[in-house]
Amino acid sequence: MTFTELANPIFVRAINDYHVHDNVDTPICNPYAAGTIEADLYRKCWIDTVQWHFEDIIRDPDIDPAEALVLKRRIDRSNQDRTDLVETIDSYFYTRYHDIQPRPDATINTESPAWAVDRLSILALKIFHMQEQVQRADASAQHRATCQQKLDVLLEQQRDLSTAIDQLLADIEAGRKWMKVYKQMKMYNDPDTNPVLYKK
Repeated sequence: MTFTELANPIFVRAINDYHVHDNVDTPICNPYAAGTIEADLYRKCWIDTVQWHFEDIIRDPDIDPAEALVLKRRIDRSNQDRTDLVETIDSYFYTRYHDIQPRPDATINTESPAWAVDRLSILALKIFHMQEQVQRADASAQHRATCQQKLDVLLEQQRDLSTAIDQLLADIEAGRKWMKVYKQMKMYNDPDTNPVLYKK
């Protein structure tokens, strides 16, 4: 089984589990054992799914400004949780391939494996929600047809990205790619680097 053959069904499960109640305040009930990559992948997609709905809610033109500010703070926390979890998943890959000796001609990738997995998780969400649009009984036939065309592209993109991730991991394992991880070092959440915070 390739890594994406493991990851994609976990993403689908997380998205479907969220939509049982379809409420951003629903607590996560992770079905996988703590400390496993499966649990991290499920939690990653759960965070993405909740944030997807945060982003829908905050775009309501009639939202109360005070509620919007509270929601913006929740989105900020969610973004930080997402970044932290991506780095956790990269630590998994780094540990897994730590003893691989890169070839002298090994090249580096434009992004780490976990950031590619991050995009795969979000693609699963796009597919789920575009499928909803395709099946909307209250939408016009033209709307459903347009969304079907978009869904077809998203499914192709999912296949291509899955292949690219699995190829990247195979290249790292074979020493053809060199895995190097940089922390995101986000500055706006840090009271020592955000001038609005440290000048108070």
